[in-house]
Amino acid sequence: MRADQVIIEPVLSEKTNLAREGETKKYSFKVRMDSNKYQIMEAVKELFGVEVAACNVMIVKGKPKYSRGKGGSILGNTGNWKKAVVTLAKGDTIQAIEGV
Repeated sequence: MRADQVIIEPVLSEKTNLAREGETKKYSFKVRMDSNKYQIMEAVKELFGVEVAACNVMIVKGKPKYSRGKGGSILGNTGNWKKAVVTLAKGDTIQAIEGV
């Protein structure tokens, strides 16, 4: 699997921004469900040219969604997705995400 296929998108929220600005640089990414932490670490290293110290992977459960429209109310869930929290080595940053 290629590196650009492993990482889907960065997760940008208030909580991830605070983790990114802390002393330990932690970046969160939405990744493919069938990828493992070693593939994710290699993909971050290859795509952004940084040294990865650690990687934690978790599955985020989908949320319930309700919709009321012309056809009546629809009940369903969003899909589950996998999130990776990558800790970089001291002194490394990912410039593509820092400006966002």
